This record gives sequence, structure tokens and C-alpha cells, in this order.
Amino acid sequence: MSEQNATSRVAIVTGGSRGIGRESAVRLGSEGFDVVVNYAGNSAEADDTVAEIGKNGARAIAVQADIADEEAVSALFDRAEEEFGGIDVVVNAAGLMILATVVDMKLSDLDRMHRTNIRGTFVIAQQAAKRLRSGGAIINFSSSVTKLQMPTYAAYTASKGAVEAMSLILARELRGRQITVNAVAPGPTATALFLNGKDEETIARMAAQPPLERLGTPTDIARVVAFLAAPGNWINGQVVYANGGIA
Repeated sequence: MSEQNATSRVAIVTGGSRGIGRESAVRLGSEGFDVVVNYAGNSAEADDTVAEIGKNGARAIAVQADIADEEAVSALFDRAEEEFGGIDVVVNAAGLMILATVVDMKLSDLDRMHRTNIRGTFVIAQQAAKRLRSGGAIINFSSSVTKLQMPTYAAYTASKGAVEAMSLILARELRGRQITVNAVAPGPTATALFLNGKDEETIARMAAQPPLERLGTPTDIARVVAFLAAPGNWINGQVVYANGGIA
């Protein structure tokens, strides 16, 4: 193991090839982390994220894995340890959002979304809890929609409520390990996940909701992630709302 491998902090970012995950991976790289960019299927986007991280002088690799597949996730963590010597931070930004009313939601879509958002978060958190070094951080992703009771968001909100529950309980289960566990709950943020399927009127209405009267950006959320990833953090077992002031 090289001297750099022995001293650098290392982060795995799931969903790191686009949106909030990509911006979080780039931000952590700019703050001195070696970064493992996990992606589901688009290797070109993942490689582009790795190249962007490299511009800041950090080291990064892209590793494909289905986050709900326990064998693939175990291999992802193996690769991080082999490449960089250990793991300090896991940012679980991978997610899926399918919107429909309860009446109209296809159960196959419900299962697909909950497989990624609930099982995927659990599988990643399970490996992180086993492998993170002391002083590490697990950062999961909820959503501010858990507080907003918005029509068509029932299935998605249910999945994010599950993420909050497991995050807060895991923080207590890791007592004595000096590992923090928190969930970030973004408000409406200008990512492909959020914008897909929405017309301009809907986007404008949602952008006007926060007192700051704009959509969030992936950069806004990445700042929160970087803060929670810092060593010695006193914030633990919390849901951090990054939403511009939406109630």
C-alpha cells in the first residue's frame, strides 16, 4: 500500500455518475477524498465523472454494481478496499422515482422503485456498517416530500420514509464505532430524476415553493454531503433538510 493509500480518506458514492451523486463525488474529490464512483449502467457518464474528479488532483475509479444485489455490492466494497486501502465514507445517492396516484401505480413499478430505494439502501448500509473505518460516515438520501403529502408521491415517499427509519436506527446500532449515519432530504432539485415528466408550469410552481424561490441545484446538496462526510462530525442520527425553507 502506498503512503497516499494509507493516509487518504476514501468515499464510495452510489449513483455517482449523474445528478446529486455526481456532484457529491466531484465535491468530495475536491476535498481530498479518493472516490469510488458507483454506477448502474452508463459507463460513459461514470468515466466522465472520474475524469472530472481527476482534474482536482484526486484519484477515482468507476465500478458498476446493482446496489440491491448483495454480491455485487460486496464486490464493490472489495474493489474500493483493494484500490485505496479502506473505506471511510459511503454516500448512497442512487435512487429511482416513479410517480402515480395510489390507484394508478403499477405494482411492478412499486416493486422496482422499492427494490432500489429500500433494499438498495439497506444492502449498501449493511456493507458500510461492516467495513467502514472508525471516524467514518454513512450518508443516505431521503426527500423533503416525506413532509409535504403531495399527490402522486405516495409510493416514492413510502420508500424514503423507510430510508429515514433505517438511517436513524443504524446510527444507534453503531454506538462505539465512531461512525455517523445521517439522511439528507433534498427539496425540489434540478436533476434529471426530478425534471423528468414534469411540464414547465409544474416546475415553475415547485420552484416557487421555497422562500428562496428557486429549485435547488446538485451543488447545493453536495455541500451538505461534504459537511456530513467530514471527520469528527457531531451530527448523527438525523434527517437534514436541504430544501430552501419548504415547511
